[in-house]
Amino acid sequence: MAGNRFRYGAWRDGPDPLAPPYDVRAAVDEVGERVLAGENLRDALRELLRQGPREGRGLDELRARARRMRRDALRRGNLDGAVTRAQQLLDQAVAAERDELRNRPDDDDARFNEAVLDNLPRSTSRAVEELSDYHWASDEARATYQQILDGLRREVVEQRFAGMKEALQGRDPATDAAVAEMVGDLNDLLGKHNRGEDTGDAFQQFMAKHGDFFPEKPGNVEELIDSLARRAAAAERLMRSLSPQQRDELASLMDQALGDGPLRSQLGELTDNLRALRPNLNWGRGERMKGSEDLGYGDATQALGEIGELDELMEQLDQDHPGATLDDIDVEAVERQLGRGAADDVRRLRDLERELRRQGWVTRDDDGLTLSPKALRRLGRTALAQVFKDLTSKQRGNHDLRDAGAAGDLIGSSRRWQFGDSQPLDVVRTIGNAVRRGGAGTLPVRLEPDDFEVAETERRASAVVALCVDLSYSMFADGRWGPMKQTALALSHLVATQFPQDSLQIIGFGRYAMPLSQGELAAIEPDMVQGTNLQHALKLAGRHLRRHPGAEPVVLVVTDGEPTAHLEPDGEAYFNWPTLPETVQLTVHEVDQLTRYGATLNLFMLGENEGLRRFVDAVARRSGGRVFSPEVEELGAYVVDDYVRSRRGKR
Repeated sequence: MAGNRFRYGAWRDGPDPLAPPYDVRAAVDEVGERVLAGENLRDALRELLRQGPREGRGLDELRARARRMRRDALRRGNLDGAVTRAQQLLDQAVAAERDELRNRPDDDDARFNEAVLDNLPRSTSRAVEELSDYHWASDEARATYQQILDGLRREVVEQRFAGMKEALQGRDPATDAAVAEMVGDLNDLLGKHNRGEDTGDAFQQFMAKHGDFFPEKPGNVEELIDSLARRAAAAERLMRSLSPQQRDELASLMDQALGDGPLRSQLGELTDNLRALRPNLNWGRGERMKGSEDLGYGDATQALGEIGELDELMEQLDQDHPGATLDDIDVEAVERQLGRGAADDVRRLRDLERELRRQGWVTRDDDGLTLSPKALRRLGRTALAQVFKDLTSKQRGNHDLRDAGAAGDLIGSSRRWQFGDSQPLDVVRTIGNAVRRGGAGTLPVRLEPDDFEVAETERRASAVVALCVDLSYSMFADGRWGPMKQTALALSHLVATQFPQDSLQIIGFGRYAMPLSQGELAAIEPDMVQGTNLQHALKLAGRHLRRHPGAEPVVLVVTDGEPTAHLEPDGEAYFNWPTLPETVQLTVHEVDQLTRYGATLNLFMLGENEGLRRFVDAVARRSGGRVFSPEVEELGAYVVDDYVRSRRGKR
């Protein structure tokens, strides 16, 4: 409408609605890249959240900001400002009193009072205490002296209760009856809560009566406790941060300021209740602060409260404790300390984690996040795509995944013909392509190379494959860990998707050997324990082959070192370097067992270890297998190529 007027301003209600959401699949692929580069799976997932997805801010940046803010807070000033201010006011009061007494040269009482002032203790708190009954001659001095205790009492009470300053407006500051009543009712409420009683109605009644003292408007008892406990902990930390002398001075001044009425004991009881209800807060840790400014009691406790909250935030953002999740992060505290933008970053990361879980890309167990089978399949597909990309770039032949061999059964699908295909032509689809290209009614039908389609087939014969991968620390130290994972994941995905009739088992071996699932392989970390127990790996491979007696047996071994460990009769591994003849003999025995079973044994040797070269050459001659010496970046291409060729009968 013509008369409408609009007003625009900054968005202030939640995350930016125009901000692009994180690409969940891109996040999964980013984790996959890290895993295929050799990183541990859980570390890769943690780093995704710590560093943030590409072009996003992560937890590490927020933690660094919190650390800088903590450092700045430690430089805000000196914590003994309350005692220093009391000393300054005391000096002003005494100076004003002396000036007044000098104006009374013939007054004997004036001379006596000067003697009292001359003999005041050096301790500020003791001097203030001794002057509590002093009859001041100067009105200015009396008012200044009164500021010492009145000001400290006001700061102490205001520090403990955020709304105290506003609630006491217009009241007599010397009257603590209303405050004492509120603190007494508060202690009763907290006592009920600590005993496990229902405090819903009691909380509502308390807030209706004393709500002016709590402008933050807590919604329940827990929120009320959180607010009060942080303030009480900051006050306790202030005392722990002072030297013993400063601590005694401030404690004595506070006792005098609060007086002998009920308020002092009520505040002490409140601190005890809050400490019992929130024991996890940092109650006893002191801080070394420095700066040119002398901080009063309120400013000092505020600074320490901020430092304490920043410490908690850094621990939450670190996500280093078992079972840590982004839900552990107090977003409201992030916004209070680091600002609205930082809180939005945490919310977006939290949404990303939840979306990863909702869409089934990750699962959570006792140790944290891990990739789901769905994500592992995507990871395997990525690894396989990279392997075939390498195969194509090196012109090692065509390895289209749909090609399952010419001697198998037709599976009802076809694909475009490519140079080198040996599958039978799908005549109907070939003619149909030509007709559609030339238009209906066009005769004669002329065929072009792009019209041809071949029928896809599936081999009737199945294979049982054992892929033995070296997990010794040298594989990690020499940069072979990532390519090893990529190779195994790619082969696993190839078998699962294109040759489901085959049975693949991945066997990792270090000092001991063990079967590995896709998830276990992605998550496995290098072990510092020495040992290359190929004998154990081949023994497990033999068990896997014998469980599938009707399939063609194939064993592939990827290693960068000669055998240095074997199993003793009791099942314990024995390691020795240099390699013992007994280790070689037991390993060769397993090779012979596989050879007699009819298994093809191919070895992929990484590195230029002369001992390994002699060993693998001898094993290949003995078993009739082959030896490959690929560069580490070509490992996946060699292994997958060898497997695909074996499925086509092209060995």
